[in-house]
Amino acid sequence: MASCTIPWLYDSTDFPDASAALEEPNGLVAAGGALLPDWLLAAYRRGLFPWFNEGEPILWWSPDPRLVLFPHEICVRRSLRRVLRQHRFEIRIDTDFPTVIAACAMPREPGGKTWILPAMQAAYCRMFELGHAHSVECWREGRLVGGLYGMALGRVFFGESMFSFETDASKVALAHLARLLAAKGFAMIDCQMSTAHLQSMGAREVSRDRFCAWLERWTVPTEPPRRWPADLAASIDWNEAAAA
Repeated sequence: MASCTIPWLYDSTDFPDASAALEEPNGLVAAGGALLPDWLLAAYRRGLFPWFNEGEPILWWSPDPRLVLFPHEICVRRSLRRVLRQHRFEIRIDTDFPTVIAACAMPREPGGKTWILPAMQAAYCRMFELGHAHSVECWREGRLVGGLYGMALGRVFFGESMFSFETDASKVALAHLARLLAAKGFAMIDCQMSTAHLQSMGAREVSRDRFCAWLERWTVPTEPPRRWPADLAASIDWNEAAAA
């Protein structure tokens, strides 16, 4: 990592403004602090998220630009819509969050590393217990084969990670998430950093300033945090919309 000077956080959740983030490495704002609920809630409302490797202190980031997906703009192409109409996967919500985050933490290649360290898993499992974090899960024949997890604050869902053990499972989970959030009146999904995979499904880049301005408006609580119903996705009809 390049040499840099950033604030060290001790016992206060008073994070620096996201506009103070470094240009290199892109978006690094601060170090230190804790992965406790108050810290995570304060960070996300300010447009920051934790991301660090084993042996490093907690690092807080707010990259510029930011990748976002507006739920009503989800791009479901013909091939994926065919999979959705076939009901290849059973979609469950919030039924096995710990297994979802553990699967997301698995290295993508043999010998690879992960940023979803045990401390991160424990922190987000705690957020799930408090009703702030949620999982969308793809099951087939009684086995979890794909899914995603993230945090919901106000009308914003902060996507953290996804995994797929079978073709299209993570895309199916994201498609269901977008439709569910649109129905619940959510304004935006934060995808954090750009990937071709997410952009192919309708995500687009916006400036950090614009993103943080939206957070001020859209992270105001609309209902108490709670676990979402397990069968919330059952009412989605993928035949009702024309193929993309």
